[in-house]
Amino acid sequence: MQKDFKLTSQNNTWYGYFTSFEQAGFTTACSARLHGESDIVPGTLNLALHVGDNPEKVLRNRLKFAEAIGVKAERFTTCAQVHGSKVQVVSERLIGSGALSFAETVPETDALITNLTDVPLLLFYADCVPVLLADPETGAIGLAHAGWRGTAAQIAKKTVSAMTEAFGARPENLLAAIGPSIGECCYEVDDVVKNEMPDYKNCFVAKCDGKYWLNLWKVNRQQLVEAGVTPSRIFIAGVCTNHNPELFCSYRYENGRTGRMGVCLCRKG
Repeated sequence: MQKDFKLTSQNNTWYGYFTSFEQAGFTTACSARLHGESDIVPGTLNLALHVGDNPEKVLRNRLKFAEAIGVKAERFTTCAQVHGSKVQVVSERLIGSGALSFAETVPETDALITNLTDVPLLLFYADCVPVLLADPETGAIGLAHAGWRGTAAQIAKKTVSAMTEAFGARPENLLAAIGPSIGECCYEVDDVVKNEMPDYKNCFVAKCDGKYWLNLWKVNRQQLVEAGVTPSRIFIAGVCTNHNPELFCSYRYENGRTGRMGVCLCRKG
């Protein structure tokens, strides 16, 4: 397991990033919840417009985040995540989808890919797994939202395949990362979930009450390797959101009443 995830702050805005991606010419940022505005959890940096928060405060949070990481907030490109496995190519026409209004986001999609520069892809998480992909050769990038349903539908694999088909990316050249999300230490599931992932039984640890601890990081890493990604080029943040609720949003820890961490991936111009 490789790990190169670091926390930093700019203008009192905290976020995590992957050094390997930055060195290859890509911006990565996983927003921390500190020092923002929200009607859901006051004082937190919620970046999602779809969770019932005050939209004006969310947009101010997005602007603050964008300024901290050096991208243009009006070019944020988002999607309405539905725990599926649809991958959407972001063309010039789609740049800025959902940046200012949830009604204008890319519908029913859980992964975005593009080879355009200065297009900050932005997806939202509160325990689900962020999967980041970047190709230093073609400049293509991909960002996926992998909850257990998306993971069972192999969204990580499908995103790699989509980048190969659309942009000629070679899986072995990709950089891949798994961002902050709920860890095996905290993710309790039942047989319904286990039965949806028959090929990944080694990622479940049985509990004495008949339930299991599920390691979503391990499942997604295995899927990336199966898709042809070089194991040494896969980086895992190793940060459990449920264990770090002071830094990152956790749906389980907060019983559903929380904002969303934004994860941004952008090819620098």
